[in-house]
Amino acid sequence: MSRAIAPLTLEAFLEQPETKPASEFIHNTVMQKPMPQGEHSRLQFKLCAAINEITEASKLAYAFPELRCTFGGASLVPDISVFRWSRIPVTDSGRIANRFFVHPDWAIEILSPGQSQTKVLNNLLFCSEQGTELGWLLDPDTESVVIVLPEQRVRILEGDTRLPVLSEIDVTLTAKQIFSWLAL
Repeated sequence: MSRAIAPLTLEAFLEQPETKPASEFIHNTVMQKPMPQGEHSRLQFKLCAAINEITEASKLAYAFPELRCTFGGASLVPDISVFRWSRIPVTDSGRIANRFFVHPDWAIEILSPGQSQTKVLNNLLFCSEQGTELGWLLDPDTESVVIVLPEQRVRILEGDTRLPVLSEIDVTLTAKQIFSWLAL
């Protein structure tokens, strides 16, 4: 269960040392994320790998696990942040930047035991308000995916229904396929 920490400014929050698990700053409040467990870690790794297998070689996009993204007065650490290649921040020398002060194109969260679905959905809706094109909230208990679409339209998908992805990414994923990764 995440714990509330005293409110402070975004600038002061960013000056603090990183916590493990990560803390997030949104709506002038700091909340620490829960420690990832087995199902969460497996889904995060497999989903990053599935996306990057399709997108990295062609330089379409890249899926980053646990990447701090600071934008719109907040600093969030989605479980997976997908950026179109052209939007990945780089340094003057052309190397990937360490700090991302931009919203992801696609934010993916994986619900952990005891984690508030409302709090996580609130983060995805905030991302959508700031320009994130697509949000997913994976719920391993119900084997469903809450989808946040443009204009904050929300859908819940299960089973063999194809999940929406960024338009230029040619990957077909379903909730059934994603949650099948939990069986060893």
